[in-house]
Amino acid sequence: MSAAPRPAPHLVILHGDTLPPGHERIDADPRLASVRYATADRLAEALPGAQALFVWDLFSTAVAAAWPKADALRWVHAATAGVDNLMFPALVDSDVVVTNSRGVFDRPMAEYVLGLVLSFAKDFPGSHDLQRDRVWRHRETEPIAGRRALVIGTGPIGRAIAAQLAAAGMTVEAAGRTARTDPDLGDVVEASLDSTGPDLGDALPRADYVVVAAPLTDQTRGLISTRALSLMKPTARLINVARGSIVDEDALVRALRDGAVAGAALDVFETEPLPESSPLWDLPGVIISPHMSGDIVGWRSELVRLFTDNLDRFLNGEDPRNIVDKRRGYVSGP
Repeated sequence: MSAAPRPAPHLVILHGDTLPPGHERIDADPRLASVRYATADRLAEALPGAQALFVWDLFSTAVAAAWPKADALRWVHAATAGVDNLMFPALVDSDVVVTNSRGVFDRPMAEYVLGLVLSFAKDFPGSHDLQRDRVWRHRETEPIAGRRALVIGTGPIGRAIAAQLAAAGMTVEAAGRTARTDPDLGDVVEASLDSTGPDLGDALPRADYVVVAAPLTDQTRGLISTRALSLMKPTARLINVARGSIVDEDALVRALRDGAVAGAALDVFETEPLPESSPLWDLPGVIISPHMSGDIVGWRSELVRLFTDNLDRFLNGEDPRNIVDKRRGYVSGP
């Protein structure tokens, strides 16, 4: 005798000021019992009885607060690559499957990082300032071919960045969870300053550009510390397109003021939006952008396309794409 089919599931979409593009098609899916929309303050009301949750409010921490009401949840999908906001103990210890949007941001972020490297090397900010002031001042710029980049993070985003920088003629090293030899990246050092093997202490002094592209985990939180910054060349630049809490911002401010590093391009911050009172706004050699390195035209539609593919898999009883290893905090594998 065949097992009775599962009843149609209820889906909750956690959103902020905007709804996912094409959400009407999700609403009309006859395989769903209902689609409930909730902002952060109403999530607890929407969760009871729901089997699936789509976190469209990209960096919301509302799921942790509403978690006690998640009495039937089987799957959570995040419209982000990083899922640090979902790695609270109750969810990590549960049987709920978490998936992310790995793959959507790889190439756009790699292009953005290359643009930042070129901005530093060719002094595009300086040209903009001189043009604004109507000043004609000839300068010489730096090459990037032959310069060394250290990419911290060996997931798809880090790999795409490494490939883009290598294609531009740079020598690229990588740092990951463990030291190893990687078929694409070569010798990878451990993303740590306390390893018995090759680690950041070996790689940082060699780098002209240090690119942070790792997920925020217990291992990477505060990784770019006073000690790490002290190991960098005074001519080196730091680029962070990952999570703000990987970099000790106070230590970075001191390093920039003291000339311990030459500059920083920051797309992410410990507090977002970056407060107007932050000294980072006014420090020379700093490029600030509002968490946009992966956001190209059409990115929201790509996020929805990935979610609906996973929704099909969920409804068909198949394994979804991009299952997060909740103990590590990211999707395992290259």
